[in-house]
Amino acid sequence: MLNLATKNPEELEQLQKQAAARFAPEFLRAALQRLSKLHGEEELDKFERTMIALLEGQSEEGEADFALLKEFAIEQLYQVIREAKEFPDTKQRLEDIAKRRTLGRSEDSRTLEEQLQSGLEDSFPASDPPAVVSSAIPGGKEKQKD
Repeated sequence: MLNLATKNPEELEQLQKQAAARFAPEFLRAALQRLSKLHGEEELDKFERTMIALLEGQSEEGEADFALLKEFAIEQLYQVIREAKEFPDTKQRLEDIAKRRTLGRSEDSRTLEEQLQSGLEDSFPASDPPAVVSSAIPGGKEKQKD
């Protein structure tokens, strides 16, 4: 087994860089998959924007290939986020049901139940199941005159 106490500071720094290069992408991938499972694509998009801003805000600090390192890091970020979005357990955004509702359709459960019962009675003994159809005309049920 490797003993870190026997390593000099330069060797420890090299080992630390190697560990980060080897394992950090796997940690990031696992964390992003968990984020996508819990919060979905919106949070992945927020994370991506935050990380790009962080990378763009980094200064060169005397490294000759710093611009290339940033470009490579951004490409890696895009790749792991794309993989997280394709992760089968990614939480999907719920559809806004209000957009699908027919204008004028009753929200009252008793009215809907009455319409269903009426449809059942009118269709018996048909082979097709009844469908509840509500008028698109707002204003509720029309009163019958005697």
